[in-house]
Amino acid sequence: MARKHSKHAPYEEPDREDEEGPAPVAPCWLCGRALGKTIVWHHPVPKSRGGRDVVPMHPICQQTLMANFTNSELQRHGMNVDALLADPTVRKFVDWVAKKDPDFTATTTKKQR
Repeated sequence: MARKHSKHAPYEEPDREDEEGPAPVAPCWLCGRALGKTIVWHHPVPKSRGGRDVVPMHPICQQTLMANFTNSELQRHGMNVDALLADPTVRKFVDWVAKKDPDFTATTTKKQR
């Protein structure tokens, strides 16, 4: 049987007119800003608590959630982002970070427990 393409010729992509490019990623789950180069896939319900769903987030947004909530608190909130935004510390952070560049990063302080 004859080969469709030469063994030594460079591989050529078939013409794909229906493709428009890579699918755009949804905005950050917590702050709603456009995502930058670094995307963290966060489990809103921690894996240790049976969570399977993942959502795209900025690294700084995920760090803020980890600093302000325990795994049990995150499990209680589940996929409800409005309940997380009801926390005054998280709301203050989201209002502050709204004006920042998508690739902005900074250190976050741990919550005093």
